[in-house]
Parts: sequence; structure tokens; C-alpha cells
Amino acid sequence: MCCIPSKEDMQRALEARHGKDLQQKFTNSTVAICGLGGLGSNIAVSLARAGIGKLILVDFDKVDISNLHRQQYKADQIGRFKTEALAENLREIAPYIQVETHAVRMTEENFEALLSEADLICEAFDGAETKAMLVNGVLEKLHTKYLIAASGMAGLGSANSIQTRRITNRFYLCGDGISDVADDIGLVAPRVMLCAAHQAHMVLRILSGNFEP
Repeated sequence: MCCIPSKEDMQRALEARHGKDLQQKFTNSTVAICGLGGLGSNIAVSLARAGIGKLILVDFDKVDISNLHRQQYKADQIGRFKTEALAENLREIAPYIQVETHAVRMTEENFEALLSEADLICEAFDGAETKAMLVNGVLEKLHTKYLIAASGMAGLGSANSIQTRRITNRFYLCGDGISDVADDIGLVAPRVMLCAAHQAHMVLRILSGNFEP
């Protein structure tokens, strides 16, 4: 029979890996992930493993069989809201993480309320219009928050072309900036995960006080 470690034991293990001061910054932070597909679900898993204290998960969609090749869901979760399924999976990884879920479509009318408590925001939407809405909205109205967005991760291009660029002091963009799902064979799990890892890593770098040049 499995025994889940205590909250104190989990915290000590993270502090041994990251150092007490840095881990405290991770534990005290709140990160919003907007879109829970190939990018968002992988970002969430990485941040949960790093000991981020609270995640705000936003997505109106449900798990589909087509998601399973690149997203952090299980076959028996098909048909469930992604917010609900991902929260369940994250708590298996990090039992003491705080997870706030919103199974709604993000719009110009509700994004400020949904993201008000977040210190950092990860944009992980599929559609170009929704991406642009969120990026423009955060940059125009949420001036104290960091935004880490993504563009270009499709196909079998070189993994080395996935990069993180600082666009402004509070806006970072991850990906190759070129590839599109319509151009090649679509989204392939490792390349999508690479881009998600860039986004998650940038979150940790910002919290640690390290910024891209």
C-alpha cells in the first residue's frame, strides 16, 4: 500500500533540490495557465513538480482521444473537463498544491477577473485570435504581471530552434516563431513538450530573479 509523504517531507525534498530561499519563492507564487492542451498541461506538470504553490487552470474544453498523444491526460479521462482531469493528475504528483479551476472560455470580458490573483501568466491557447486577445489584454491592463506566451512548435523541425525571447520586461515568447500546424504533420509530442518546458522554465527563472537578455 502506497504512503503519501507528508507536506513537510515534500517541502524538505524540494528545498534540498532548489535551496530553501528559492523554494520559498516557488511555494509562495501563483501561476495561471490559460489553455490546457499540449502546452498548458505540460507546463502545469512541470510547475507542480517544481513546487509552485498555486496554479490557476483555465480551459473550457473536454479531454478527447486526439489529445492523448501529447497532453497530460489518461485514456480513462476522455470526456471529462480538462480542468478537472488535470487537477486530479497534478494532485497525484504534488498532493499539497493549490489548484483553482475555471472551466470557461476566456474572453475580453472575463480575463482580468480570472487572472487577478496570478503573479505570472502562461499563454497556452491553440487559436491565434485567443492568443492575441490574451497577450494584448495582459499587456494593456495587467501591468504588474509577467506573461510567457508561445508561438511555433509544430512539425519535426530541429529541437534547437525552440527558444525563449524577451519581448519586453514583462513579456516573454517561447517557440520557433515560424512553424504552424497547417504547414507540416501538425503537433508532435516532444516538440510541443519542449516549448512547454521553455515556458515553465521561464516562470522559474523569473521567480528566481533571472531574466533573458
